[in-house]
Amino acid sequence: MSSADRSGTPVEGGARGSHARRAAWAQFGERGNDLMLRVMVWISLRLGRRPARWVLLGIAAYYLAFAPKARRASAAYLSRALGRAPRWRERFRHIHSFAATIHDRVFLLNDRADLFDIELRGVEHIEAALKQGRGALLIGAHFGSFEVLRAAGRLRGRLSIALLMYPDNARKINAALHAINPAAEHEIIALGRPDSMLRVSQALDAGGVVGILADRSVHDDATARRPFLGADAAWPLGPLRMAALLKRPVLLMAGIYRGGNRYTITFEPLPELTGVARAQRAGAVERSLDRYVQWLEQLCHDAPDNWFNFFDFWDAGASRGSSAAAS
Repeated sequence: MSSADRSGTPVEGGARGSHARRAAWAQFGERGNDLMLRVMVWISLRLGRRPARWVLLGIAAYYLAFAPKARRASAAYLSRALGRAPRWRERFRHIHSFAATIHDRVFLLNDRADLFDIELRGVEHIEAALKQGRGALLIGAHFGSFEVLRAAGRLRGRLSIALLMYPDNARKINAALHAINPAAEHEIIALGRPDSMLRVSQALDAGGVVGILADRSVHDDATARRPFLGADAAWPLGPLRMAALLKRPVLLMAGIYRGGNRYTITFEPLPELTGVARAQRAGAVERSLDRYVQWLEQLCHDAPDNWFNFFDFWDAGASRGSSAAAS
């Protein structure tokens, strides 16, 4: 296992550290997501969006009071993003924004994008990419809502948008999505399966869009260290390496929640990963990781209540790095 330094040298393997990282973010990030989604499905389908919004206040208050690990991780992250200790109102808004985006997913998956005010920025970049006829790969983060993009795509000419996920997460989310809209499960591709890359290539060849969230690593992912909000963290290299291998147009994408029913979808091109020669792939991946981390850091400063990694992101990366010298 190679060591990781501040210049971004990859950390290969590191199963102990990555398994600890998986356990940390799974406690709230995926289990909480799955549980909260199921609760909000039940409430929303019976009460409608506006009454259910009041229930969100109680759910957010509950998590703030009775999820101490998530509460501490939220406060630590907000301190970095805000440059000061967060107020209670800001800590509440962080968890409430998470609940709100999950709640909105219920309606977005039921083709009710008409309920939302969705602003598109940089849409010319995704349109230019799709005009090439080779599809497009979107790289995002656990930031805001990816579902709002899929809803906007359905509004704009029935654009096919799939999301790549790790198998365990895909299984849990698929079960919940099936209760909302049975057709939605076909828009999720599980990573690590024998046919995963084939399904990705087929979706892209059909002129569709495939998205992957690149701010968490699991299992034995190779990682590289980069400074993020004032301290080093480990970042997975797999999504960027896959993007370079596919040789398709690549863009950064975020669906930013603005409160109420408002979202802003942003696109930025990541040209270094498109059509890169094999000999230049490693360097292109390193430079693209630099840009990805800087892009996400700016998003966290601009909309700090939108980053939904409720675990100690930096400690997990540090423990992995120390074990090498531990998504």
